[in-house]
Amino acid sequence: MKITLPLLFITSLAFGQTDSIVQEGKLLYKSEMASWNGTDIFLENFKDEQGNIGGYLSYNNNCIFFSKDSIPKVLATISFDSTYSAETAKINKEQRGFTPEENDLYVIRKRALAEINSGGDKFKRYNNTDLNLIPLIHNGVKKVYVLTGPKVTGVVIFGNDYLLTFDKDNKLMSTQVLHKNIIPITYKKSEETNLMSVHNHLPETGDFITATDVCTLMLYEKYANWKQHYVISEKNISLWDCEKDELVSFTKEAWEKITKDQEEKKQIKQ
Repeated sequence: MKITLPLLFITSLAFGQTDSIVQEGKLLYKSEMASWNGTDIFLENFKDEQGNIGGYLSYNNNCIFFSKDSIPKVLATISFDSTYSAETAKINKEQRGFTPEENDLYVIRKRALAEINSGGDKFKRYNNTDLNLIPLIHNGVKKVYVLTGPKVTGVVIFGNDYLLTFDKDNKLMSTQVLHKNIIPITYKKSEETNLMSVHNHLPETGDFITATDVCTLMLYEKYANWKQHYVISEKNISLWDCEKDELVSFTKEAWEKITKDQEEKKQIKQ
């Protein structure tokens, strides 16, 4: 059932505690989109440089590829507009050193990867998945998000994600498990049954949608043909509009009232 909320209700709840979550989730999405599309463009246009690639980083709609040198240098920069289309992407082949921001992103990602590789069972790995590291500097805070991505098509993965936070000197301060479980949701493209999807949060995950949830939804919602996605926690419901990329959060009490009212209106019409 698709829930239609009164405009006043949406407006009053669209601002508040979840604003920063959505903002950070959209930054993660932009980084991943730049990485996905930037990699394709690089492989097509820089065949002679591929043996010297040490890795890539994405930030602010840019994807940079750097060398394997002990002091890496940028081999190429690919910049995108809001469409992330290859047709409008700008390719800069100038080789240069890292900017201060790029160096910080490089260092915290490298240290996050070292923490994952030495972390034993703290960081879980599952068959047909990869751990994707997304370094982010936002509002002066340095973070690396770790998402679990599928290696196969037809599945969206929520959960098994982590947040590593660093200080101003790029030293690891904390590691947080965001979802303690992994939540795969399968889909078949263009099926009517795909219009709505849902996943639940354990109490440890918190009462609201996470930035990683927002990122994952924006990456896969069009492939899955989802219109709405619900995140159900112990006290709250988060409703993500997959067509508008907007969030509404409300208490379970409010949710129950809304669904009850809509059921009553439906019965009256019948």
